[in-house]
Amino acid sequence: MPVALAALAAALALSAPTARLNAQASSAAIETLSTGRTDALEAARVEYYNARYEPAAALTLRPCTTDVNGVGACELHTAALLLQIRNALGPSAGKASAWKDCLDCPALLSAFKAALARGQALARGRLEEQPLDDETRFLLGKLDLNYVWLQLGTLGHKTGWDEYWEGRRALDQVLARQPGHVRARVARGWVDYIVDTRMPRGTRWLLGGGNKKKGLLAIREAAATESDFFTRAEARFALWDTQVRERDAAGALATADILIRDFPENLELRKFINAHRSVESIADASPSKQSSDAFRSGRDCCRCRHACSQLN
Repeated sequence: MPVALAALAAALALSAPTARLNAQASSAAIETLSTGRTDALEAARVEYYNARYEPAAALTLRPCTTDVNGVGACELHTAALLLQIRNALGPSAGKASAWKDCLDCPALLSAFKAALARGQALARGRLEEQPLDDETRFLLGKLDLNYVWLQLGTLGHKTGWDEYWEGRRALDQVLARQPGHVRARVARGWVDYIVDTRMPRGTRWLLGGGNKKKGLLAIREAAATESDFFTRAEARFALWDTQVRERDAAGALATADILIRDFPENLELRKFINAHRSVESIADASPSKQSSDAFRSGRDCCRCRHACSQLN
């Protein structure tokens, strides 16, 4: 087991995204809250998909800690805190020296653990009463995978085996009853993709195996499925990420163009688009090896939530 966890840790360290911290809430979220057109969770989603993770975490703190049905808020809260930690650690995530130099990380980690425990307790308690509550089971799976991502991919700790299996099984159970559950399809697609592409061949079976083609297809189909605004946004961001990883520059740019219309304040998206448009223009003007090298180097400019660094 330790070998498999070490390999998974290395895989997640490569795949974990980084993000820009921005403590100022977006105008879209402020407007939705001030006009009463939405609740804190929906406003937090606006912040989250605009790559503003600190206000997203702030908006989900109260519903996570006080609401009886706060599992969804806890899941988003942990995701936002995870990205704050990842951003604070920077390129040295997973190294002990980076943690020692990160003044904000201990408090963020404590907040993450508190929200995780709260969300898991709420979800497990509800599932004891209603075992067929697929939405709660899905959220439990997502909470577990947030923990796995944090411990193995961001902190470099060889732990999280139980949470990995609980999360994977939760997604499988949801999809067995609801094959069309878009968010579960996206999350399960990621498990298939990461295990197949980032794990050493000899340890994939210890993690239940993976399937790159199946994972890519699940995410692509989910992104094309009619669903509510934020569910489709999640699927489209996942599609963008896989296109970046697969070095599908044209596809990634096309998806980013769609996403920026819905999340115009996402500075990382805009940076990605601007950089790749300028490099694309150079390549069109002079289709030489130099232009090709410029295109590849231009990809490195963006350290965004969806692993732009994986393009190289």
